[in-house]
Amino acid sequence: MLKHSIIVAGHYTTLSLEPQFLAALEEIATQRSTSVSALVADVNADRGNANLSSAIRVFVLRHYRDRISALNQRA
Repeated sequence: MLKHSIIVAGHYTTLSLEPQFLAALEEIATQRSTSVSALVADVNADRGNANLSSAIRVFVLRHYRDRISALNQRA
């Protein structure tokens, strides 16, 4: 588990994420031509009452599940 400090909506916060989830988050941000901070801000805005680190894990999972689904539909 890695602790990662990030600015979200103008405030510092610390995320506790496994290295694989942090790497995936960085990869998604790169694919979307955005920063990790901006991506986390979007997740934060949509998370409801969920813990931010948990919401990020779910976001990453959904992202890759959606990609797999799109690839399966093309085949």
